[in-house]
Amino acid sequence: MATDALLLACALLAGVAVAQRVVTVQSGPLVRTEGSHVTILCNVTGYKEGVQQDFEWSMYLPSAPDREIRIVSTAQPNYAYAVYAQRVNSKEIYVERMSGDSAVLHITKVQAKDQGLFECYTPNTDGRYLGSYSARTNLTVIADSLTVVAPAQTLSKVEGDTLQLTCEVSRTTLQHTHLSVGWYLRSPEDAAAPPQELVTLSRDFVLRSGGLYRQRMAAGDLRLDKTSATSYRLTIHKLQPVDQGLLYCQAAEWIQDTDESWFAMTRKQSDKTQLRIQPTDRDFSIQVSTERRSFTAGEPLELRCTIEAQNVPERFFSVSWVFSSSPVAVVGPSAVPVLGPDYVDREAAGHMTVRKESANVHLLKLQHLHPEDAGKYICRVTEREKTPTGDFIDRSKRSRNVQITVQPLKSNITVLLFSNSSEVLEGDVIQLICSIHSTTGPLSVVWQWTDKQATGPALEVASVDREGTVWHSPSYRERSSYGEIRVEKVRADTFSLSLYNALPGDEGQYRCTATEWLQTGTEPELNWEKIGEKSTSKTVTVKTVESSFMVSASSRTPSVTFGDSFDLLCLVKPRHNPRVPTSVTWRFMPAGPESGDQDQGEFKDLVTFTREGTLQWGEQLLGLGTRTTVDRSHSNTNFRLSVTRAGRREAGKYQCTAVLWRRNYDNSWSRVANRTSNLLGISVLQPESKLRVQKTNQSQVYLEDSRVRINCSISSQTSQDSQHAVLWYVRRATGSEADELLLRIERSGAFEYGAYADEERLRRRVQAERLSPRLYVLTLNRAENSDSGTYYCLVEEWLSDPDGAWYRLSRESSGFTQVLVRQPEIRLQVEELESNVTVEESASIRLGCSIPSQSSRDSRFSVSWYVERSEDEDDEPGEEERECVFSIGHDAVFGNGNCSPKEEPGPNSRLQFERMTSDQYSLTIQGARPTDAGRYYCHVEEWLLNPRNAWYRLATNNSGFTIVNVMQQVSNLQSVVCSNESLFYFVFFYPFPIFGILLIAVLLVRYKSRNNSKSQEGKNGAPLLWIKEPHLSYSPTCLDPPALSLHPGSVD
Repeated sequence: MATDALLLACALLAGVAVAQRVVTVQSGPLVRTEGSHVTILCNVTGYKEGVQQDFEWSMYLPSAPDREIRIVSTAQPNYAYAVYAQRVNSKEIYVERMSGDSAVLHITKVQAKDQGLFECYTPNTDGRYLGSYSARTNLTVIADSLTVVAPAQTLSKVEGDTLQLTCEVSRTTLQHTHLSVGWYLRSPEDAAAPPQELVTLSRDFVLRSGGLYRQRMAAGDLRLDKTSATSYRLTIHKLQPVDQGLLYCQAAEWIQDTDESWFAMTRKQSDKTQLRIQPTDRDFSIQVSTERRSFTAGEPLELRCTIEAQNVPERFFSVSWVFSSSPVAVVGPSAVPVLGPDYVDREAAGHMTVRKESANVHLLKLQHLHPEDAGKYICRVTEREKTPTGDFIDRSKRSRNVQITVQPLKSNITVLLFSNSSEVLEGDVIQLICSIHSTTGPLSVVWQWTDKQATGPALEVASVDREGTVWHSPSYRERSSYGEIRVEKVRADTFSLSLYNALPGDEGQYRCTATEWLQTGTEPELNWEKIGEKSTSKTVTVKTVESSFMVSASSRTPSVTFGDSFDLLCLVKPRHNPRVPTSVTWRFMPAGPESGDQDQGEFKDLVTFTREGTLQWGEQLLGLGTRTTVDRSHSNTNFRLSVTRAGRREAGKYQCTAVLWRRNYDNSWSRVANRTSNLLGISVLQPESKLRVQKTNQSQVYLEDSRVRINCSISSQTSQDSQHAVLWYVRRATGSEADELLLRIERSGAFEYGAYADEERLRRRVQAERLSPRLYVLTLNRAENSDSGTYYCLVEEWLSDPDGAWYRLSRESSGFTQVLVRQPEIRLQVEELESNVTVEESASIRLGCSIPSQSSRDSRFSVSWYVERSEDEDDEPGEEERECVFSIGHDAVFGNGNCSPKEEPGPNSRLQFERMTSDQYSLTIQGARPTDAGRYYCHVEEWLLNPRNAWYRLATNNSGFTIVNVMQQVSNLQSVVCSNESLFYFVFFYPFPIFGILLIAVLLVRYKSRNNSKSQEGKNGAPLLWIKEPHLSYSPTCLDPPALSLHPGSVD
């Protein structure tokens, strides 16, 4: 700023009036809450008039104050960096242009990561730079901690009442902030209308009110009190209908910026309270209601007096009940009844009730109406109200007369008689229910019996008086003393008679006679009056057990499979009676040894249910006695014989016999009847086979000497306990021969080879495995071409019957696997690149043979080199003579190839063979001659070892031609010397050893002469000379003379 002022002063002194650009933003720091709407104003002055200014906003994080992060620009649409690009594109951040030189940055929802230094930059539009082009302000983002809480509720008030609502407002901001709290009313009819301000406590702690409520606040009917550090209470006295609507509390948190202006960082509203106001109406009406107005003596009467008025709980009403101008009771505002003199005793006896059911409903109830209760009933209501002067005035109203009629009591009872059955089995229970309807008073009942034709006199069985006491007649007293006759009063209008262990003599007509009684008079003079009597009868037949005694046997599974269970049911009718029990015996006759044989032998007892309920096992036991169970139903009518894991021994015929017993008076037993059931034939069959073997046909191709694997998969079996025997078969490709058995795997796991395995010498190469209980694998090791054919497996399923004996259930074959064993695919390749080689006479000719591809990694090769020479230069390429140069067999024996070379191998041979790698061969011809010229190629034969260890030739191939030209040399001294070996050694080798020997001799003579003249020099450390053997190096081509070099020794 000082520099700018100095420049401005200099400019003025120089007499030049130049405008200087100035960019300003809101001074910081700006403290804003997270999630609020933040605006930052940027203004520029001192620029060239008439040019619209652009604004570019950037920020700098506190963690990286030197790194600019671009946000938004008015000139560049893609100005923002990636961190702000999405928010700018979604208009969460945008720039609002206020004028040509003023703009506002809007962040509609500020985030905590937006805290930092914001910079507003205006690009230069004047053509020269003078002044400031950017301004910065600091933005601090704090957490929004303002909370406004008021319960959501619905309140109903009456006009003139008082309303109090409390709002809790709190915040935990560390900065110095102010709060403003206000209450607002929103009209329920018009949701779009703006809310109406009731009263607000501003940030400056000034209390103000809205336009319509300003006068009510001045009169003291509207208040806003701060009751604690966070509680604000709204109080409205003398509620009016216009106060109805939705009330809520709104608070704002304010902070003062550096320019001393106040900014509302956040505003929040509480939940709304729905207020309903009922206008005041002081009038009331009375209504008396009853269900009916005509009654019969003894019935109850209920009268209800309902007060219809507003705000009844807060008003004071007294209710008086009047009958025929006589007071019955008065109930004041305290709800305590005051009874009339004629009704005190009646209320004490519990025959009258007077109470206040609710604020506006009063009840008068009279129990057991009397004929004298007929007449007019009136309800009179009086309200006491206090006047403004403090006096009390009463306003009374009476209801209309309610005429009640009471008819004298007449009995209208009806009697119904029910029995458990019209026909009862001997020994069962005869149960009779006598039900009386339309009763008003107590009842007494008499039970009577007559014979079936009603010809004899009626015998009283028992009676029940009106107090519920049971009296038995002398004829049935002894029997009832043993509990065989029981009379009960089940309910006030229901009576029962039960005769246990019914006898044939109990058959007949049973009559129920009911008498209704009415109590008359008052205490202590009470009398019982008989007001009605009704009776009804029921005929009961007792059926003797012998007539209905029958036995039948049944089974749901006449045929079962091995291991299954079957149940045999013996049904005995009638159902069990302890007085007439039944003993039941199951009998069995086994089937013949073969299914076609007739049953032989006789029935034998299996098990007996005695009449006492115990079990007695017979001499015949099924399933060794461990797989047989018996039980019976609770009613002893169903007797079940169950056999688990049935086998052949359980097949046969079954029947049950039943004996009926009767218990005599002296506790002895008498045999009444004997019944035998029908026969039940049970067949025990083998289970249906569920064996399924995978039947997918497939073809497999293998190379010789590889491993052939064939799977036999069992997809399903009859039982989890099934065991399998697997037979492997092979069928020759010709199809004329029968299928041959390779081997058999027993269910125990034992192996048995077939004759075919011995004939084809497969015993050592064939291998069978069981990888899992359902997967078997046949493996042929070192497969041969003769192993080709169709293979399949035959699976036998074995099961164990319940007696432990194994039997074969079924057989099923698998799909066919076509196996083809072939020799390896021919992949032999010999490098076919042709080349020209020109060498001088006596030089070496190197011929290569490269095999880039072979059929098998176990292949061996026989390599031969051939040369084709033309006798005449005009011969065609196909007319040359072919001559074998060199041959080596696959067994690495020279000359054992596919040709016999003319030149025998040996130490004097010019041919040198070399095998660098398994697929790289070379032949070197030393001392080339003009006759060695020609077209050379190598012939390769690929050999493999078959599974029977015999070698066979798989493929042959030739390489490309190598054309060799030999240049003849002109005879000279050097060539003459080099061509004669003796002359070569005489001229170039022998002179050098001789010269070396002479030189050594001269040196030795000189050395000895020096020792004689100077014997001390050796001791004084004079150097001595050693001469090593001469080193001779020569060129194998004899083109250069040999070089002899002498190497001196080292000095010790």
